[in-house]
Amino acid sequence: MIAAESISTLKTFFRENQIVHNEASSLFGNSGDVVVSPETEEEIAALLKHADSNGLTINIMGGGTKRGFGGLIEKTDILLSLEKYTGIVEHTPGDMTLTVKAGTRFKDLQDYLAQHNQKISLDPYWPENATIGGIIAANESGPKRLGYGSARDAVIGLRTVYPDGKIIRSGGRVVKNVAGYDMNKLFIGAMGTLGVISEITLKLRPIPKCESLVLISFPKGNLAGIKAFAVKVLDSMIEPVSLELLNPALSDKLAGINAYTLAMSFEDVESSVRYQEEFVSNMLPDDAELLISPKEKADLFWHRFYRHIPNGLDGELPIQTEASLKIGTVNLEALSVLNETELLQDQFNVEIESHGGLGHGLSQVTIRGAESDVANAAAQVRQIAEKAGGYAIVKHLPFELRKKVEVWGNKPSYFFLLQGIKTKVDPNKTLNPNRFIGGI
Repeated sequence: MIAAESISTLKTFFRENQIVHNEASSLFGNSGDVVVSPETEEEIAALLKHADSNGLTINIMGGGTKRGFGGLIEKTDILLSLEKYTGIVEHTPGDMTLTVKAGTRFKDLQDYLAQHNQKISLDPYWPENATIGGIIAANESGPKRLGYGSARDAVIGLRTVYPDGKIIRSGGRVVKNVAGYDMNKLFIGAMGTLGVISEITLKLRPIPKCESLVLISFPKGNLAGIKAFAVKVLDSMIEPVSLELLNPALSDKLAGINAYTLAMSFEDVESSVRYQEEFVSNMLPDDAELLISPKEKADLFWHRFYRHIPNGLDGELPIQTEASLKIGTVNLEALSVLNETELLQDQFNVEIESHGGLGHGLSQVTIRGAESDVANAAAQVRQIAEKAGGYAIVKHLPFELRKKVEVWGNKPSYFFLLQGIKTKVDPNKTLNPNRFIGGI
């Protein structure tokens, strides 16, 4: 909590710099005694310098979609909200690059770029609320990572405000950069623990001429057949943007198909898309069923997929406790992960919706139920991931449960490097304290 003299100092600072402030609280923690909403990079830098010099701590928030992601401190002294720090700084359609302020919401960017027949090649969850800064800070990606790549692949350059108020620039504003160390990767996925990302420069891609979605269901749950089919796809010349396996519960919710279902997305010129659809149809296993959806139905499917709002983040009191875990394994190990997590439903009396990328190996498991059951099931999911040679990270969980369930798992062998960088950049632990791996 902020001491009385610190509150007085803060209010004087806000008044002098004309920055809005008010009290805040959240079921998911990562709050602050006061909320500050700067509108310029200079105000961000001034706030950070003031806090760092006076021993104050800061949590950072964009659209609030990741408030349940990490963090063991319910409230810091200040919640830095970037909701007013929005807008496009520079768009060069000919170079297919975009520079934007970190608080800009992802869907607003895509709507703007659509007027120029361009888009950002990322597919985050909850795009209406997620900000580009939050997406980059969490290195978020979805099923189309197979074709799009990750946030690290889309970012060309960053402007970042260090805790002492210094502003640094990494990368550049053109696609071809000649450089030594790629400093961008230091901040992407660091959960705001090293600095406040203020501007992002991204490379763009044209909106495809044609899009379709091929849903392939395996009613008997033939995992060996699914694996054999996925291997054929990955070894072939076709290039699906996604090769995502949905468990029966999620498949039923999104497509009305109560079976393990592969969602294959194709984006290209129409002749290429049609050729790939036919190619898949000709290699279909005997026990599988195929459904080809045109662009309108494909859009509706992905609209539903990306717009799940985790329980409680919409401001409503959740009826059930919900946990979402991100699992990373060798790509085809996602099959065994999804199958084993499916069995946890009866064991722990929980509901589980899951999906996994058979091309990139990242899976997400969402668990709903009573608090203790969700916590126990989440711990078991981590054991399943580690048995498969992978890892599990808890992406969403209420604050009280995050005290009991380890969000990041065991410290990696390179943890000393992460700790050393944090100590060098933020020695006073001003930014997002205890938000990242090992309490960083």
